[in-house]
Amino acid sequence: MSHIVAVTESDDFRYQLLQAAQGVRLSLAQGPMPASPAALFAQLADPEPPTVVVLDAGEDVRPALELAAQLSEQCPVLSLLLVTTNAAEIGLEAMRAGVRDVIDPTSGPADIRAVLERALVAARSRAAEPAVVDGAPVASEGPTGRVISVVSPKGGVGKTTVATNLAVGLARTGHHSTVLVDLDVQFGDVASALDLDPEYAFNDAVQGPASRDTMLLKTFLTLHETGLYVLCGPKTPVEADVITAAHVTQLIQMLASEFAYVVLDTAPGLSELVLAAMDQTTDLVLVTSMDVPGVRGLRKELDALTELGMGTNRTVVVNFADPKCGLSTGAIETTLRAKVDVLVPRSKATLDAVNQGNPVIRSTPKDAAAKQLNLLVSRFAPAPLEGAIPLRQKDRAEQPTKHAISAPKRAAPRWYRVKKAAS
Repeated sequence: MSHIVAVTESDDFRYQLLQAAQGVRLSLAQGPMPASPAALFAQLADPEPPTVVVLDAGEDVRPALELAAQLSEQCPVLSLLLVTTNAAEIGLEAMRAGVRDVIDPTSGPADIRAVLERALVAARSRAAEPAVVDGAPVASEGPTGRVISVVSPKGGVGKTTVATNLAVGLARTGHHSTVLVDLDVQFGDVASALDLDPEYAFNDAVQGPASRDTMLLKTFLTLHETGLYVLCGPKTPVEADVITAAHVTQLIQMLASEFAYVVLDTAPGLSELVLAAMDQTTDLVLVTSMDVPGVRGLRKELDALTELGMGTNRTVVVNFADPKCGLSTGAIETTLRAKVDVLVPRSKATLDAVNQGNPVIRSTPKDAAAKQLNLLVSRFAPAPLEGAIPLRQKDRAEQPTKHAISAPKRAAPRWYRVKKAAS
């Protein structure tokens, strides 16, 4: 049964609240704001656990916010309401403390009752028991969205460029269908790549009430002009210290329950946070540059993932592809023992797009790199996108094993060729 607990020293508000809560169990705690949830519950004669707690801040809002934060942490299924005349000034701070809604103390019974009803519905939803069929509980379906992790063993391979273009491309498949998360929590630059100035960052979203309420979590996301939602990385490496693998797991599960696509731009390597993300991943996009160290590093990562039994659904992207670099697609595939799915050529348009914070598939859609990135998008989108082209067959010419990365065949330097011709 619903139970509303209110703390107030105002006779006027107490009267309005009694009128608004008719037909609902209501307990009133009088006197100053309790210092802790235990102190509050000790005042209540009714043993029924509260569903909604109303805190009348009065003149000093600080004790009410401190109590709200403790209640939010210790009793996450509660709906917390704050009574104050300063909603505009303290709205953000109240939200971070776990307050679900704010009531003006001069509100009439009808307005107060509407707020109480919304809070009761929200609390019941969070505390809902699993459905029962034939006497047995039915497990929840869990996350439904595709979680796409863009990973690389090394930095500097254009992983963020791939992730941002992929996310922007997927955002075109449906209104507000995609969220991009910057999981490089120390030095991520998704915000720069999309020319965003976010108000909130990763560390804000995984602490406090947003970590348990998907509705509140969405308020911590930044909306890009393409309709893509973005959760940017912390502003400084120090702020990343509070983020744990459990935070990453919970965040991904919540986002996957709300979005069709969750794209994760991870940090280089296989850190604890990256492995936590991979545990929730449905699709892996592995990125390497077209050079010996990058390809060898990716080979090691593939071996490690195979050993861990992770990331069976993989897409390999070779970035900065250049036919003059001395390596071929076939040589790379021989070394990786895996097919190269997308070959993104080195492109001035891509560099310009990165510097402008405008993904190349938007800024220069006819560029060769944009077409290959659209090909990547089409691997996850419901239908192939315009401009997507497959790799040419000649790019897949198999090379002899001796030409693999373990013993690459390199062109002789120009000075040697000139000297040999002269002789």
